[in-house]
Amino acid sequence: MALTAVKGFNDILPDESGRWQYIEQTARRIFERNGFGEIRVPVMEKTELFCRSIGDATDIVEKEMYTFTDKGENSVTLRPEGTAGVMRAFIEHKLYAQDPIAKLYYLGPMFRYERPQKGRYRQFHQIGAEITGVHDPLADAQVLNMLTAFFREIGLTEPALQINSLGCPECRPAYRTALQSFLEERMGQLCDDCKRRFVTNPLRTLDCKVPGCIEATVGAPSMLDYLCSGCNDHFSSVRRYLDLSSTPYSINSRMVRGLDYYTRTTFEMVTGMLGSQSAVAAGGRYDGLISQLGGPAIPGIGFAMGLERIALLLGSQEFVTLPDLFIATMGGADRDVAFCLMEGLLKSGVRVEMDYEGKSLKSQMRRADKLKARYCVVIGENEVSSGRAAVKRMADGLQTDTALTVAGIQLLVNNPQ
Repeated sequence: MALTAVKGFNDILPDESGRWQYIEQTARRIFERNGFGEIRVPVMEKTELFCRSIGDATDIVEKEMYTFTDKGENSVTLRPEGTAGVMRAFIEHKLYAQDPIAKLYYLGPMFRYERPQKGRYRQFHQIGAEITGVHDPLADAQVLNMLTAFFREIGLTEPALQINSLGCPECRPAYRTALQSFLEERMGQLCDDCKRRFVTNPLRTLDCKVPGCIEATVGAPSMLDYLCSGCNDHFSSVRRYLDLSSTPYSINSRMVRGLDYYTRTTFEMVTGMLGSQSAVAAGGRYDGLISQLGGPAIPGIGFAMGLERIALLLGSQEFVTLPDLFIATMGGADRDVAFCLMEGLLKSGVRVEMDYEGKSLKSQMRRADKLKARYCVVIGENEVSSGRAAVKRMADGLQTDTALTVAGIQLLVNNPQ
């Protein structure tokens, strides 16, 4: 039987990885411009971390985590999301002692056992960012502006920002009671998952994609009508800062998050280009999470975005790195000259390819075309003896005579006329 990848675990091939690198490099540039530093945390954590942070009654903990017992009889889990691990590291290494205001970002794979579908796999990849130690809604606005700037700089205008407030432990219980009263009269329309959520986490019924549940929750009470004065003022300030920075957004009062630690500001970047997979980035404020995990009582806010979905949005754009120059040879001692020239050009930063198999000149030129090299040079006895060669620009066939040296060819390739 042929060996294949595990279902839901995908290879990222060279013709795709250029797109991923472009996304990652853009994120690093935008985040670091905003004062964020990279943190790298393990892909495996103690299971307790996710039970305490995400919540025992969430679908992730109940159904989707890759959890197993290791040889030391410890329950460990492949991380299903990034925030919990980052906050564990923040607490464990006492980063708050250096400065309670920390700006951190991360990149890497996450793992959830759910049905694989386009843009959503069992091993998936996220880029995320977190700010700790700031209650001020100005931090919320900076995070939202940074996320908006990222999508703008990678050339995507389709994802739109939606925001909401989930209140706080003071005002959410009253809303929860009102929502349960509303849903109680519509229990027959709810799916089995939402009937279970009615007791454990009724807010998640608003996020259900089952048609019956969508219909049943039409007209449901809004959290925005139950906000305490502090949460209401905070949400108003977030909107004011977004307006001041001319950041477009809309309010989605039905938006909830699947993780228990979210409070106050929540948000998503949504698109209609991926069908039902509408959210490509999401996050919110989690003011109680750090203390819940054993750290000091300091607030936080952050988000994560899915690389697979963003790569899909970039469509058929090409991000493959193409060679600057292909060196073809006539054989014999010419290959030694070509090899030395190639090594010199590579050290100087020019992307170079050459023939490895001693094929005919015609075959070499076909390979230069296949690789989409910008320039090509043929080295034979005449070129070696004269120390000069004709470098051909592949786009239009223009040939330029130049010294057969690293400096001569580098100048031509890096400064085309």
